[in-house]
Amino acid sequence: KQWYQRRVAITAGGWLFGRRITNAFNHLNDLSLICRAHQLVQDGYKFMFDDKLVTIWSAPNYCYRCGNIAAVISFNDATNYEPKLFDAVPDEKRIVPSRVVTPYFL
Repeated sequence: KQWYQRRVAITAGGWLFGRRITNAFNHLNDLSLICRAHQLVQDGYKFMFDDKLVTIWSAPNYCYRCGNIAAVISFNDATNYEPKLFDAVPDEKRIVPSRVVTPYFL
């Protein structure tokens, strides 16, 4: 019997899964934690499914409109970690570099 059930995410950009899939995947692969990225998390990071999965988002104020904070996490092991949170630079302090067009053929 297949241990997982796939369902395409509404954006068709990935697969949906939950607690059962996370537990099965960790068990089959002898893992205690899955660490993933590239899904917006308002608080920078979020543990789910009895702390067996963590999502990290490292782009503060995504697209200049989401108002989220960002995080990176330093792990010593699956239970010993230190999150580092950061906000976007305020608009009045942001420096936008001049646009330089790189020629197609260098």
